[in-house]
Amino acid sequence: MATVPPTTKEISDNLVSQIQVSLNQTIPLLPRSFIRVLSKALAGVFVIVYKYAGYIALQQFVRFASFEETTINGVKFSPLIEWGERIGVGRPTTATRAEMTVSITVQQVGGTIPAGVTLFSAVNGYTYRLLSSVFLVGTTVTGTIRAIGDQTNTNGKGASGNLDPGDIVSFTSPQIGAENNTSVIAQTVTAANGEDVDVYRRRIMTRFSARPQGGAYSDYRIWGEEVEGIINVYPYTGSPGQVDVYSEATAASSGDPDGIPTAAQLAAVLESINFDQDGLASRRSANAFVNSLPISRVTFDVQVLGISGVVDLGQVQADITAALTQYFLAAEPFIAGLSVPPRIDQITRVTVSAIVEDIVTASNGTFTSASIDIPLTGVVSVYVLGEGEKAKIGTVTYL
Repeated sequence: MATVPPTTKEISDNLVSQIQVSLNQTIPLLPRSFIRVLSKALAGVFVIVYKYAGYIALQQFVRFASFEETTINGVKFSPLIEWGERIGVGRPTTATRAEMTVSITVQQVGGTIPAGVTLFSAVNGYTYRLLSSVFLVGTTVTGTIRAIGDQTNTNGKGASGNLDPGDIVSFTSPQIGAENNTSVIAQTVTAANGEDVDVYRRRIMTRFSARPQGGAYSDYRIWGEEVEGIINVYPYTGSPGQVDVYSEATAASSGDPDGIPTAAQLAAVLESINFDQDGLASRRSANAFVNSLPISRVTFDVQVLGISGVVDLGQVQADITAALTQYFLAAEPFIAGLSVPPRIDQITRVTVSAIVEDIVTASNGTFTSASIDIPLTGVVSVYVLGEGEKAKIGTVTYL
């Protein structure tokens, strides 16, 4: 039976009706009648109770639990985070700060740039701090800087603080003996955004449906996805006594549009698999050697022939490209006993043609055919993603 909370008016009318029955007389219709005013005030109280009870009821289910902090009887907490703590997922991963090595041009030998001086990047609007003193010797010297502030008041955290080699970062105040502009040589720590609420919620729900089992495939996925920036983990049985774990990272955290993890992220995945949050080796089996590996991307080119009869050909082509992009990105390897059906590891010409047909037909048009091919391999009708393989779209050609 569905429970629909009554409105304030329904409760108020019900109260007036009950009072009329109890007093055996009609309550005046005037809006300022004492009984009617009292009924509306009491109805407001009942509505608050209904809404509060409904909110509390939703917090019992991870899918609907609120991530926002709430206060009950003086206790502040986030219902969703409490679920994460209870099931063993822990708190959502926090945003991190970027660190870079910069090259400083020396104008006068013998001086020192003290630790703590600040620099500003016009590329992203972030402020950085020099982590240690730099002695001005030679023609150029290097220093390490860390993001500490930005225009969105996140204290310098987040992937937007990352810079590319060659980007310019300037001292906020002139430094004697050094040029004002410095150049980024390399990024030593890649910053990542805080974990998205939907990703965190999915991790909690996954943990409920796949409890730790002493080294099963699902355990490796759970342990690996605890690492900041890692969104998908694909474990396989490797050589005797070994487990191959392929990881996919967010583009923001890895700096790679294909989600190929950095060496630091792969090392962090291995660390998470080997040791729990207390630093104890309570996770993987003692006789299992783990290989922490990056995913690979298989590129698929698509050719669409003979689109005709549509009003806006450019828009139809853009819609097809967008739909195909999502189709390829959604595909992932199927791991027996871990992946949930339906299988999405097969890239087929039939499915690609169906996607094109849906969009073209919706625009009252027709097309001749669609085909897919892999560069250096050739045209394929069906491709099944292998261990650690993910798909991406390459070039879409309209003929």
